[in-house]
Amino acid sequence: MANTIKTLRYLALFSYCGLVIFVFAWHTLIAPSTMHSVWFQLLLYGLPLLFPLKGILQGKPYTHAWANFVLMWYFLHGLTVVYTSPEVRHLAIIEIILATGAFIGCTYYAQKQGRALGLGLKKKSEQD
Repeated sequence: MANTIKTLRYLALFSYCGLVIFVFAWHTLIAPSTMHSVWFQLLLYGLPLLFPLKGILQGKPYTHAWANFVLMWYFLHGLTVVYTSPEVRHLAIIEIILATGAFIGCTYYAQKQGRALGLGLKKKSEQD
């Protein structure tokens, strides 16, 4: 595995796993909401992160690519909380940083590793 691909994998892996740990800690230990139960928060905020986790840990490029759809939920959640809740703004900024790191790592890892493995769509000019 080339150094660039390995670096992107580590960025994706550490940011994604960090986001999983942080989201669970935020909504259960650090600042649980008083309006909703902890179980509801874990289902709403924690469960989506678990869907692509196995593929991320295994280093599958396809999973890294579609995990970005899940990551956008956390990026948008963080932006919303920064704007609406000053008391937990610092937590939302951490969420945004982790989601952004995971997004960048997943995107470029999927692209580079997919090309290295010969996966992906061929360009129209290459098909003719």
